[in-house]
Amino acid sequence: MSAIVEMEAALTPLGAEMVGELGVTAQVAFGELTLVAEREKIVEVLTDLRDRFGFQQLLDVCGADYPDRQERFEVVYHLLSMTRNVRVRVKVATDEVQPVPSVIEVYPSAGWFEREAFDMYGMLFSGHPDMRRLLTDYGFEGHPLRKDFPMTGHVEVRWDEEQRRVVYEPVRLAQEFRNFDFLSPWEGAEYPAPVLPGDEKVKG
Repeated sequence: MSAIVEMEAALTPLGAEMVGELGVTAQVAFGELTLVAEREKIVEVLTDLRDRFGFQQLLDVCGADYPDRQERFEVVYHLLSMTRNVRVRVKVATDEVQPVPSVIEVYPSAGWFEREAFDMYGMLFSGHPDMRRLLTDYGFEGHPLRKDFPMTGHVEVRWDEEQRRVVYEPVRLAQEFRNFDFLSPWEGAEYPAPVLPGDEKVKG
């Protein structure tokens, strides 16, 4: 039995217990337990995971963008139980308008992660004390990790020797994007077999 199969077998009872007590749905994938919670109940769910199930650490809050969905974003929380030696992933769905309740009161480390998710995806977190951009520059337009964000961005930044300062300009591409087919020019061509010195002795 592989390590992943053993881990899934161990997590299944825990997942069933969480489904019964937290009102979430659960599945085991890639050796890790994933819970899907309602957006409005995320604070309550994470509080119970910390206090009743022993998940003491919030390792990360990240996002995923699915533009074709009605609620295009998934906010994903990764928790660690040091006493159980188990990780759990909690997902909630949202969009550009509906805010997700901040979980700073449950896990203070969420403050940085929620600002990062706001900056990169435009996800909103209600109750966050300092919801500002974190990684992009002042006056940055858009959210870089959205699937519909242009690959070139909206502006480019460079140092101007004449003005002796950093200037922002519309994007100017020196060349068009190239399409790579990765097909070697040597593939498919028929060439005679190379004759190496000494081959004539073997054939003779």
